Amino acid sequence: MLDFGRDTFRFVRDNARWICGGFLLTLFSSFGQTFFIGLSGNDLRATFHLSSGAFGGLYMLATLSSAVTLPWLGRTLDLMPGWKVARFVMPGLALACILIAVAPNIVVLGIALYLLRLFGQGMMTETAYTEIGRWFVANRGRAMALILPGQQAGMAILPLLVVLMDRASGGWRMAWIVSAALIALVGLPSVMALMKVERTPKSSEVKAGRRRSARDWTRAQVLRDPIFYLLLLGVLAAPFIVTVVFFEQDYLIDIRHYDPLVFAAAFPVMSVTTVVFGLFCGQLIDRFSALKLLPFYLLPLAVAAAAVALITPVWGVFVFMFLLGISSGFTSTMFGALWPEVYGLANLGGIRAIVVSAMVLATAIGPGLSGLLIDRGISLPTQLLGLSGWCVVACFVLAFAAWRVRLREGYRDLEPDRP
Repeated sequence: MLDFGRDTFRFVRDNARWICGGFLLTLFSSFGQTFFIGLSGNDLRATFHLSSGAFGGLYMLATLSSAVTLPWLGRTLDLMPGWKVARFVMPGLALACILIAVAPNIVVLGIALYLLRLFGQGMMTETAYTEIGRWFVANRGRAMALILPGQQAGMAILPLLVVLMDRASGGWRMAWIVSAALIALVGLPSVMALMKVERTPKSSEVKAGRRRSARDWTRAQVLRDPIFYLLLLGVLAAPFIVTVVFFEQDYLIDIRHYDPLVFAAAFPVMSVTTVVFGLFCGQLIDRFSALKLLPFYLLPLAVAAAAVALITPVWGVFVFMFLLGISSGFTSTMFGALWPEVYGLANLGGIRAIVVSAMVLATAIGPGLSGLLIDRGISLPTQLLGLSGWCVVACFVLAFAAWRVRLREGYRDLEPDRP
């Protein structure tokens, strides 16, 4: 354990610039993530006179539109450095925050949600994961795990700040104006300063990369690959389920009579747990490879979804946030490290853009479908029991997909270095 701590410290010290850049990208992606938008869910429904189903449908439409746009916008990461992409993505995210605060009607609200999802959840995350995936080879899992705490820091801090700001000022719009200012005045200059210097992997890392990365596939080849769609069946479970829980957090608070401040206070539990298990998963990936862990990584999410459905007392909030943290730690690290092992590095930006687009699509369908089912009388806890079953089935599908990938690429070629 001591050697693990020292080794991680040296790794962070030697690569602080790039780790911090990725960390900030994931941190500031929080403003386009469902957990942050969901904090204003009840206010937006009341302001624009929307039911749960109607607001979920609008959110789904905005997110679907961003999913359609993302594969084209994501290709910019194969054409220019990440810092140049961030130079137009972050101002776009700041503009979206302003729009949602001043939206005079439902049309402008829809445009604001579209921009939040495209630039926040989509391109900010896409830029961070693509750049880290290229900059690091032998320690890709560890690097992914170290930028993951950015979004978790956002989850730990922002819900509490928004609730407190709302209670102090009596309004929710100011939180979005402050968010825009933070992105433009703090986030953008910091990311530019950190990411302008590219990292070149060392020769030993390049050698390891030949064993840890598959042959290079084109985007067209990926789209014709049946294994890709089997992988998506499992990979999309996590964003779908977590988005449903966060989007419907106000509904969950209402039906179980939780104090919103208590619910917000549970987010740090998830954040800390996500960071710890993300680092643990990163070490496992560097030791065994993402493909070997793939069949097992959805098991924590299956337990977490069942816990949200079945545990009703207020202490249950902290239990299922802890379980969601375990799941998120494994999921986020796996999501960043998997694709180079399956489809190589040459077209990673474009391929990952397809994956992120599918992920955004899943997060679009989730709120719309859950809101519709709630309007039809099917409660969120009942839905989550079914989603837990999805995770169990997906584990067997992912085991088959991982076996097929190792078979076609050559098992030995994907083995990590041994000490």
